[in-house]
Amino acid sequence: MGRAFLAMLGRDLRMAFRQGSDIMLALAFFVVAATLFPLGVGPDPDVLATLAAGVVWVLALLAVMLSLDRLFQTDYDDGALELMALSAAPLTLLVLSKTVAHWLTTGVPLLLLAPLIAVLLNLPAEGFSPLMLGLAIGTPTLSLIGSIGAALVLGARRANLLTALLVLPLYIPILIFGVTAVDAALVGLPIRPHLLLMGAILAAALPLAPVAAAAAIRTSFQ
Repeated sequence: MGRAFLAMLGRDLRMAFRQGSDIMLALAFFVVAATLFPLGVGPDPDVLATLAAGVVWVLALLAVMLSLDRLFQTDYDDGALELMALSAAPLTLLVLSKTVAHWLTTGVPLLLLAPLIAVLLNLPAEGFSPLMLGLAIGTPTLSLIGSIGAALVLGARRANLLTALLVLPLYIPILIFGVTAVDAALVGLPIRPHLLLMGAILAAALPLAPVAAAAAIRTSFQ
């Protein structure tokens, strides 16, 4: 099982870097949208500092959602996903491997870019640690939950729009806890409760999301 997991992970990472435009699209959206934001609300440092955490989190959420079609759609179109469903390796394990690859090629780059965006938006120094910790916990959860939405819309028209409608309500708790952790740090309150709640969501999504996504994939072939 471990060999199948690593083989799928390596395959998806190679494909992602070979088709680097897909990765760059999500990252470019993250950076460009953050750059345009001060032009819309004005350059006032106090205003930007107040909104910085929320802006970073919303843009990270949208960038992850923009890349969800990479999870299964290509393999579904060329028949590879059906072969995975019929293989001896558990489909749940393969789905988890593909989700990890998605996080490594989307969530981790966003995590690395987030401090630069936070500096651009004048986030106070006290907010950097909770922002990074929250993103480190939250972005894997976004990929896991997103895998369910991406699996449910396989074969559907306007799949990207349907995915957004399915996963956005489920992303809201992660967004709220991520932003409130930063806000708590800025006013001197403990951030531990917010991060623990985000960790609880991740702990629940890690075993449940691959099972749900695998079931949705099997349904798409019926």
